[in-house]
Amino acid sequence: MKIFCLTVSVAVFLLSLLNGVQAQTTQTKLNQVELNNQLIGSWKFDNGKDTTGFADFTTYGTGIDANIRYVSKGKTFMEVRVIWAYDKTLDKMIGLNQIKGGDVVLLSGQFVSKNKYVLVNYKDISNPDKASWKIEGDFKSSNLLIETTIINNKPVLVHNLTRVK
Repeated sequence: MKIFCLTVSVAVFLLSLLNGVQAQTTQTKLNQVELNNQLIGSWKFDNGKDTTGFADFTTYGTGIDANIRYVSKGKTFMEVRVIWAYDKTLDKMIGLNQIKGGDVVLLSGQFVSKNKYVLVNYKDISNPDKASWKIEGDFKSSNLLIETTIINNKPVLVHNLTRVK
């Protein structure tokens, strides 16, 4: 009887250790809506030699409404309207980006950590690591966001967005 009790005690002890180890490796689910709120506000970025971009983000339901404009020599030459919404089933943000008078792009975005997100074309939503292009965003602080555009696994463009107060 003593051997049986000792065996059961050891088994219970080992199971409790195993449960503790599993709990440590379980990653908590990131709140995509809350993390996207880091974008709320006005941002400014350089886009080439004589071009400055301005982005204004506001909340809209579980998503974001954004207006982006590009200015060169005091004149706005391109405007983009962005509407993002959270898809609970996919646990991702889905966004429609429309260039005024031009193209429409449907994107998927997801925070992969509290400060980093990845945007890809919607068709690549199920396998973002295999996307031919993507944008990686990294919040260095509440006032600095670095966005890197990557094509065929090579960084081709970096924007430093600074919050406008």
